Amino acid sequence: MYMDTHAHIYKEYYNDIEKLLSQIKKDNCFGVINAGCNQETNEEVILLAKKYNNLFATLGIHPENATNYKTKNIDYIIKHLKEERVVGIGEIGLDFHYQGYNKEEQIMLFEKQLAIAQKHKLPVVIHSRDATNDTIKCLKKFKVTGVIHCFTGSIETAREYIKLGYKLGIGGVVTFKNAKLKEVVNAIGLENIVLETDCPYLSPDPVRGKINHPGNIKYIIEFLSKYLNISEKEIIKKTNENVKKVFDINIMP
Repeated sequence: MYMDTHAHIYKEYYNDIEKLLSQIKKDNCFGVINAGCNQETNEEVILLAKKYNNLFATLGIHPENATNYKTKNIDYIIKHLKEERVVGIGEIGLDFHYQGYNKEEQIMLFEKQLAIAQKHKLPVVIHSRDATNDTIKCLKKFKVTGVIHCFTGSIETAREYIKLGYKLGIGGVVTFKNAKLKEVVNAIGLENIVLETDCPYLSPDPVRGKINHPGNIKYIIEFLSKYLNISEKEIIKKTNENVKKVFDINIMP
């Protein structure tokens, strides 16, 4: 069985979450780490993790919310870090993709949450878009590790993150026809990756364009198995070991 290390399973996207979670068990998905991004979704991922035993939660404030979050939103995260199925802090980071972003506010929020992770000895789930240099600069200030979510960078960037102790979240993009991400995975090895969907986004081939879900990890595994000439069983084994190292989650074989 495998693990989806990054998803957004919210009622906003899925009408019948109970049915979805039942279905992914049939697809051999042991569990899902459900990432919060703001106050509303942080509350939701906690409630869902309490209700369903194949859901875990991470709590964080996404960089797109850097200009409108409140101190009480940070306080909420700190208060709930000891919840049984909360396994980390995220989705946090930097996003300089769209015009109008406030770099200083994003960095301030990011480092505030990195400091919380360091204090509570929790892994982080990092969002970094068009912000690699600043992300690495921030990460170097703190003794934290975790996952670089939805990694699509170069081999050189991958090695920089690995040097800092991070695993790379590999999702549906690796299956896309012209994606160079597969070359990165080949260069760095299975010991440095975890698998994720980022659902409902980024569905892998052959279901690209449809709403994504954790069961689609199987297509990523199938693709990597063929490309790397490694058995699916070995890919699952290695990536599950990495999940255990990062999030301390024991996955059923």
